[in-house]
Amino acid sequence: MTSDGFDLRRLTRRQFVMATAGLSLAHWPRQVSSQPRFQTNPFSLGVASGAPSSTSLVLWTRLAPSPLEGGGMPPEDVRVRYRVATDARMSHVVIDETVAAMPELAHSLHPIAVGLKPATDYWYQFSAGNEESPIGHSRTLPAPSSRPARVDFAYTSCQHYEQGYYLPYRFMAEDDLDLIVHLGDYIYENKTSPLAEGRIVRQHDSDEVFSLAGYRNRYALYKSDPHLQSAHAACAWLTSWDDHEVNNNWASAYPQDPHRQTPTEFLVRKLAAIQAYYEHMPLRHFPVAAGGGLDLRLYGRYPFGSLAQFHLLDTRQYRSDQVCTTGDYINLDCTERHAPERTMLGTRQREWLVSGLEPFAGGWNVIAQQVWFGRYTFTGGSAPEHNRDAWDGYPQERQRVVDAVASRAPGSSVVLAGDWHNFCVRDIHENPDVPEGGVVMTELAGTSLSSRTSRTAQIQASLADNPQVRFFDGDHRGYVRCRIERDVFRADLQFLSSPFTPVDATMRTGASFVVERGRPGALRA
Repeated sequence: MTSDGFDLRRLTRRQFVMATAGLSLAHWPRQVSSQPRFQTNPFSLGVASGAPSSTSLVLWTRLAPSPLEGGGMPPEDVRVRYRVATDARMSHVVIDETVAAMPELAHSLHPIAVGLKPATDYWYQFSAGNEESPIGHSRTLPAPSSRPARVDFAYTSCQHYEQGYYLPYRFMAEDDLDLIVHLGDYIYENKTSPLAEGRIVRQHDSDEVFSLAGYRNRYALYKSDPHLQSAHAACAWLTSWDDHEVNNNWASAYPQDPHRQTPTEFLVRKLAAIQAYYEHMPLRHFPVAAGGGLDLRLYGRYPFGSLAQFHLLDTRQYRSDQVCTTGDYINLDCTERHAPERTMLGTRQREWLVSGLEPFAGGWNVIAQQVWFGRYTFTGGSAPEHNRDAWDGYPQERQRVVDAVASRAPGSSVVLAGDWHNFCVRDIHENPDVPEGGVVMTELAGTSLSSRTSRTAQIQASLADNPQVRFFDGDHRGYVRCRIERDVFRADLQFLSSPFTPVDATMRTGASFVVERGRPGALRA
């Protein structure tokens, strides 16, 4: 049960299906308000689409006329109409359905538009009472057997509301992207310390959040940003969380600081965070009861015809706890991190990933996950150090994934990462102890969208001892724009001129890299 008294685990499957799949309200078991009256437009948080397939799209909105005050909705179900059309004016409607927005889910909606055509542009809109939402745009994936010429997408992560404006999303919205991939830290549960981290450009709505009400208001605050709303309305998103959607550096059932939260207190907090994340993202899967808590399946596979398949991972929910850690999780080497039973993905997700890495003619494998994947050794101190919160804390699990890529899809795989607020391009070697050969894939770590970094000098001081790194930049915020074609994967690192100006910052391509199919390793373009 969440700290606000509602137990999401007790929501019946029938209620969930009715609330999210657009079934007839004639069978709804509770009274529904069909003509609600609003003092302000309830679609204050915009619209979104995500988790696309070749024949369906997950659509999203939330009724919230007073978004920072719990939403401002009455405690009753509300009738909401949604339409899907093949034109931007919503003239040629192909889906016209009505669903119920439930107070138990903060009046959020996740209808799945089905029966759509592959590789087709669609527009969608919600309405309630006399109010209408903005019109959103999305695109279905190509048919699995098709041979699309290219896929254009961008990926980003780490968007602390207090530390920078969201102008990069305006540039993403202006591109004709097939997908936006968000690799986590969509919100931050904590506050910026002005003394420790410097300039604050705007304020959080409260101190650190622990309750369902607090997480809901935090998402509402972040989603109030017009540039973020425009990017959500521009194309489909693939989303997975990292740590700050729950608690910094959390792992499975373990909080960052066990002396600050008991296991029960963290479970209550985690349940609230899971529910709020589901309520605010265009997700296909509903949280299910598991092990006394909730399991929200975020990992999934998204094939873009025969050109590429995106493997979206969850590196938080199933991992073993960090070991040998103090402070900020960069510590001297220890034998415990090499234990073979330690896992980053959990057995089921790892086996799912490995089984899906089968090569296919002319196709690319894009492994989209949250934290730095390849080895990075910090030198200059009394002994080598590693980031235990990244894959360096789980080297045996990483080797299992590398071995799978080497045996199944060498030369056609790229791994994406976020988390550390720096651009970093590096080779992933089959044997990390032999850096002069055996490259199996490239890692493209993107910088943060707005969150500051405190690691630049420390990383730069060790670059000479990490020859696998092809490029590093810790001075810029931004994102990575990618184009995949049959024989080339291109990544353009987008540098924002300043995260501190709300409207007139500029974006430029700071560096570009290509990976040629069949030749693992990134080349400067």
